[in-house]
This record gives sequence, structure tokens and C-alpha cells, in this order.
Amino acid sequence: MIGYLIKKAVSLAIVLVLVSLIVFAVLFVLPGDPAQIILGINASPETLAALRSRLGLDQPFLVQYTSWMGSLLRGTGGRSIAYDIPVAELIGSRLLVTGPLALMAMLIAVVLAIPLGVYAARHQNRPGDAAVMAGTQLGLAIPEFWLGILLMLLFSVHWGIFSAGGFPGWRADAIGSVKALFLPALALGLIRAAILARLTRSAMLEVLREDYVRTARAKGLKERTVIYGHALKNALIPVLTIFGLQMGQLLAGAIIIENVFTLPGLGRLVFQAIGQRDLPVVREVVLFMAAGVVIVNFIVDLSYAAIDPRIRLGR
Repeated sequence: MIGYLIKKAVSLAIVLVLVSLIVFAVLFVLPGDPAQIILGINASPETLAALRSRLGLDQPFLVQYTSWMGSLLRGTGGRSIAYDIPVAELIGSRLLVTGPLALMAMLIAVVLAIPLGVYAARHQNRPGDAAVMAGTQLGLAIPEFWLGILLMLLFSVHWGIFSAGGFPGWRADAIGSVKALFLPALALGLIRAAILARLTRSAMLEVLREDYVRTARAKGLKERTVIYGHALKNALIPVLTIFGLQMGQLLAGAIIIENVFTLPGLGRLVFQAIGQRDLPVVREVVLFMAAGVVIVNFIVDLSYAAIDPRIRLGR
């Protein structure tokens, strides 16, 4: 098990370095001058050159990249051009919104998807199965932002149960903050529940045909024990794979949904930073999101080994 962990940890470190290099390179070649944006079009060439020198924008690519990576390894990171504060502080404050939003969305997705997928598999080719498949097909067809707008019109405008946007803050109003995140989390979670439910159904159907499931039934075990004690555990391996990928899509979807509901999260921060040409913020937020996806998939790999020991033994 230790060797398996070391192998995965080394792979994680290599992927993070490659991601950081790609993120920095892409933003390095993008057109636009942050110094020009900060000082305006009427700034003199001397003033622009002085600001570029202060920000390190006049240095070669490798010098800028190694300087940036060094600051990240020291824990200091860059400094926002627009806000003039450390990017780490911005990420920390916005993560208090995006983090709970992502967790709520995935909780909604899992709570809905697993039972629905198992139910559809147990009632294959019956009305219940057809209803679940129709519902999931509808969920796959609806864009997240459009579903968010529909939920806003229904629950905020017509019924007045939730606010139409904004975030009061955890210290000011914890209950109000949960309510502010519920609709965007529901919009994100329902889409992912549709994908996971269909995958759970497919995986369960395959597992239920295995010999060990028929043997368990022949021994007289209760159907609930066969389904949840034997079949579901093995069916969860492909579901975990998609779960990890869904976390990456969730971070990307949060950029749109946070703007729909005017939530001050990481998605809205990077959206504004792109418009302001605030490269330090864009770099570190994108890297943070990418690192989050890589780490989630690392955890998923460890979960494989916990569910099926043959994986960590290399069988």
C-alpha cells in the first residue's frame, strides 16, 4: 500500500508542475499589456516601462515562471494588480463561497443519483426505469445557467422562498448564506445527478449479471443485502471515475452559475480578473482550480484501492 501511495504522489507532483507550466505559458502569450490597462492609454512610455519592470513583466519567460513558482513554494504567491493585495487572500475569501457551493452541489448529485440509478437497474424495462431515464435525459439536455435562471424565476420571483442572488456572508447571516447557495447548488447538482444516475444504472446492470450476485441470491440472502452489500460496492468504481471528472466540470460550471446568481466566489473572481487583465489572479485561480481537479482524482484513485484491493496490488 505504501508503494502505491508513493507512486500516486509522484504522479500528482509531476501533473501539478506540468499544469502550472501550461497555465503560465498560455497566459504569457495572450495579447494585452497589464501595465497599459492599469495606467491607461495616455500613460507615457517611461511610466509604462517602469511599471512593467516593477511587476517583472519585462523579464524572459523562464525567469518569470521560476520567480512565480518560487513565490508559490514559499507560500507567498503573487499580488493582485487590480486589488493590490496578495492573491492568496483573494482565493481564501472567495473559496468560502465556492467551496461550500461545490460540496452542496455534489452532495445533491450523489444523494439523488445513487438511489435513482440503483432503482432503475432493479426495475429495468419497467415504468420506473423509463421515468428515471427520461428525467436524466432531460437533465443532460438543459444547460446549467438556463436551469439556474428557471430555478430563480420559480423559487425567487414567483414563490419568494429564496433570494434571486447575492451572498450575505457567513458571519453576517449563516442561514441566509446557505439559502443563497442552495439554488445555484441545485442547478449544478441536478445536471451532475443525471450523469451519475445513468452511469450507476449501467454499472449496476452489469454487476447484477455476475456469478457472485447469483450465488448470493441462491444462498437466500435478502435482496437488500445483495444489492447494497455486494453489487453496489463493485458498481461504484466506474461511478467514482466520473465523480472525479465531474468535480472538474463543477469548477468550470461555477464560473457561469456564480455570475448568474452574483455570488462572490472563485468563478466570478477569475471572470472579473480576465476582464481586468489581472494576470496574477487569473494564473493562481486557474492553477488552484486545476490542482483541485488533480487532487480530487488522486483521492479517487486511493478510493479505488480501498474498494478493490486488487488495484493497489497491481492485479
